[in-house]
Amino acid sequence: MDDRFARREFIAASAAASLVGVTGCSSLTGGGTSNPAGSGGDGTGGRTAAPRTTVDQSELEPLDVRGAIYIPARAFNFYQQWAEYDREVIERDLGYASRVNINAIRTWASLEVWREEPEALRERIEHFLSTADDNGQQVLLGLFDFAGKEPTKERLHDTDPQTATGVREPSSKVMRNKRRWDEPREYVRWFMEHFKDDDRLLAIEVMNEPGWRSYVQEFAHGMYEIADERQGEVRLTVGSTSMANNADYLDWGVDALQFHYNFAESPEVYADMLRSNRDVAEDLDVPVWLSEWQRVRNSTGFATEPPDDQKYSNYSSLAPLIHEAGFGNFFWSLMVQPAFVPAQRRHGVLNGLFHEDGTVWSLDDARSIKAMSGDPSFDGEERQKWPEWAAEVKGGTER
Repeated sequence: MDDRFARREFIAASAAASLVGVTGCSSLTGGGTSNPAGSGGDGTGGRTAAPRTTVDQSELEPLDVRGAIYIPARAFNFYQQWAEYDREVIERDLGYASRVNINAIRTWASLEVWREEPEALRERIEHFLSTADDNGQQVLLGLFDFAGKEPTKERLHDTDPQTATGVREPSSKVMRNKRRWDEPREYVRWFMEHFKDDDRLLAIEVMNEPGWRSYVQEFAHGMYEIADERQGEVRLTVGSTSMANNADYLDWGVDALQFHYNFAESPEVYADMLRSNRDVAEDLDVPVWLSEWQRVRNSTGFATEPPDDQKYSNYSSLAPLIHEAGFGNFFWSLMVQPAFVPAQRRHGVLNGLFHEDGTVWSLDDARSIKAMSGDPSFDGEERQKWPEWAAEVKGGTER
């Protein structure tokens, strides 16, 4: 039995038997993500977690990967990030990230922008990577993303907080039809030609959350094969909703694994999931990153309305547990903004750490995130108020 097959069989068996939380963001239209564990998205699998004590982060070793997911505060999808690219905003925001010792940024490029102006996109990616490097950060950069609605022209350009949404790239019609894969294949070749050996990249994420849908997995695998044929020094990875999905991605030959778990009903539930996934990770020979997380809240799934006092960021509710588990990680999101997912925005959910003026939503959050570097000190101003430009959705949206 070769090593790759053995690893795949191991992770499949381990994930199926363990507490694997599935709380990704593939379903941005109101439903939750699929959950093979049958636990409703909370990762408990029906088990009762043991009580735990408070984690003292000062006693823990610094994490190698301390990351944030990034999209500019006023962008509602990644097409907007790159089509309306603002160098001053990027330099300002990644500078804020350095204040809490973030050393990694997770974001996505855009097939749609590449289609319109490939040379401009290359120059903007170059500037983004250089800015991150100047701030001591490597970038986990994605090429395709299934988390969003179909990329109509209206949705790509919509900046109304009441109606704007993330968009999947490419469209489902393209993913379902292999005869239409030539253009996305060329996009992958283009990216690899320019950036396959770029040490400012932590990894290249071929696609975010292909999940369990066979046509999406088939498309993602096809694009991965193109990237793999042209791979240079930079690792290849896939954004995974859960550890269980990684059984497939290991079979493809990925160089790093991811899993997502945004919400949990209690710290105990989250700690139990982390322990289970740590048990799996320790028997693998590739890095494993928790590449989406947010907070503890008393509701599961993306579409469920949380209690009023849990509609805002609370990274300090999970950061110590993640630090203790030793996972490199990326929280959602660096900038304070209405929820990326329309189903959450409908309920008036807001997330993020930094306001555009450099104040933070929560000093506790800033200090807990910075503590992952070994330094919990943070001097700044806290402002727990909605940005004026987004105040119209503070009470939720009608749609």
